[in-house]
Amino acid sequence: MDLLLPADYHLHTHHSGDSDAPMEKTIESAITHGLRTICITEHMDFDYPVFENVPEGLFEVDTDAYFAEYKELSNKYKDKITVRFGIELGLQPHLAERNKAYLEKYPFDFVIGSNHLCHTKDPYYPSFYEGRELKDAYIKFFESTLENIQTFDNFDVLGHLDYLVRYAPGQESNYNYMDYTDITDKILTLIIEKGKGLDVNTKALYSDPPFENPNPCKGILTRYKELGGEIITFGSDAHKPENVAGGFEKAVQIVKECGFTKYCTFSERKVEFHNL
Repeated sequence: MDLLLPADYHLHTHHSGDSDAPMEKTIESAITHGLRTICITEHMDFDYPVFENVPEGLFEVDTDAYFAEYKELSNKYKDKITVRFGIELGLQPHLAERNKAYLEKYPFDFVIGSNHLCHTKDPYYPSFYEGRELKDAYIKFFESTLENIQTFDNFDVLGHLDYLVRYAPGQESNYNYMDYTDITDKILTLIIEKGKGLDVNTKALYSDPPFENPNPCKGILTRYKELGGEIITFGSDAHKPENVAGGFEKAVQIVKECGFTKYCTFSERKVEFHNL
């Protein structure tokens, strides 16, 4: 049965270092929103740099504890919703073997590969943009994303491709994806060749104030479709139960305008297509 809203395949709970959301409340919120399927995707960012407000290991999930609670609650709510077991894996070139070994230890249904760091700096922080032209910051970030995909491809979708728009000076008003098509086309072509998809990340759509675009933006999504890309998942990137499926109505409208008629879910790392 096709869903009124797409499955939410990017969710964080208290097992992620930047969330204190109870997993059970997140699941109950999804049920309230009428979702039939979700996937929890806790953070696993090995070797994330220490900042004043980020202690060592903050983004390294206790996967055994996470999996145990997942199994308990997915069984408890199995008659109301399908809950799948995922991970948002932080990509850095030197972590390729470590990430590979980690994924082999657990029965993940779904893996998001996310570029949270560009040469050990996080675009979330203003320091990433200091002392450089804004366009150079974007180019460096996209180049590091490409390098990560070239080095490691054991993931299902690429997380929030241009997410630094949310934090860069001027945000959307200073961003035109057409300025970066040389590098973004290389990224899109490569993930298509490798059979990977895109995380249509809606967090920006329900921010305050809301953005006009998800991450990646409408232009990149359209280009991905033009190049032959078909695999998209929807993810609210919710860190609070009330944000589950946030921005999904607008996101569905946007991806349809980009030419998509289907979205995807994953089970045991295998893709499943659903009508929008």
